[in-house]
Amino acid sequence: MANKRPLLETAQQLCEQRGVRLTPQRLKTLSLIIEQRRSISAYELLDLLRESEPQAKPPTVYRALDFLLAQGFVHKVESTNTYIACCLLEHADHCSQLLICDACGAVEECHDDELAKLLRHRAEQNGFAITHHVVESHGICQQCKDN
Repeated sequence: MANKRPLLETAQQLCEQRGVRLTPQRLKTLSLIIEQRRSISAYELLDLLRESEPQAKPPTVYRALDFLLAQGFVHKVESTNTYIACCLLEHADHCSQLLICDACGAVEECHDDELAKLLRHRAEQNGFAITHHVVESHGICQQCKDN
């Protein structure tokens, strides 16, 4: 992502409004995720975190990820067991679509309100109430297609 400062500031503001703590480790974890062009695994995050915090252990990263997921600041890419920063932290429904490049691993998040409405409508027809969704689509990004 190009500019992480606005996302980090928004995350801090949302935490203050919600009465939760964005600890330095949580903030650093979010910052590291934002810096990535592709999704990142927990162990890749741990390696990056250890550059500034050599004592960091797996539970440190997993606790930070649990918090960031609960606050809607990151998404888990289930198909690859990796994480990506949310590009719209204050998005009300927090329903998004992830475009995942199988060649380079880049992940682009997009929001399509029409798709979200359609999914909610289909779910309601089946007596199901969606509280959250992330749609993952795999393919090849423009950059990889051009190479």
